Amino acid sequence: MKLQVSLFILLAVASASCVDIPDFSDTPAIYYNGVSQDTQIDSVDGAPTGETEVVTITVDFEDGDGDLGATNAEVQDRDVFTKRYMDAPGWNLEANYRLITMIKQKNGTWSERIMSGDSFKFFPRLKLDGKAGPIKGKLDLNARFFKSRSAVPTTVKFKASIIDRAFRVSNEIMTDTVVVPLLP
Repeated sequence: MKLQVSLFILLAVASASCVDIPDFSDTPAIYYNGVSQDTQIDSVDGAPTGETEVVTITVDFEDGDGDLGATNAEVQDRDVFTKRYMDAPGWNLEANYRLITMIKQKNGTWSERIMSGDSFKFFPRLKLDGKAGPIKGKLDLNARFFKSRSAVPTTVKFKASIIDRAFRVSNEIMTDTVVVPLLP
């Protein structure tokens, strides 16, 4: 019986040591996965008030120490927590992801800007156990465009990047084009 237990423990240890732990950089990396859009009906107390076009940019991510995201309590702390992101060198946003909207002009060129609704954006903590370690997965980044009578269908695409809790900035990806309502 002792031989069987010892053999079981030996096999368990041997199989556990076969698991490869990814060796990702501590600077997050993102890869373009896709872009989609959906029209949502806005309402107040159940009464429709308008429509919003929601664009979702999906990226695959990997990070060596897993320090991505923010809790709801942290996001509410604008005096300390979110201000630190604003002060991060080269970032200048109260956000842990940046969406730059590229708008196609009539002459075929593209103008770039961060829309007012995209200047305060946080995705949730992605590793909740508090232990440093590699993570990877998919992340949805959202942009909203409100429909109105004066909005014009406009071709746009996005540049996106993320920043971790140690203020290391990922690479930047660019999306495919979509058509959204924009005020002229």
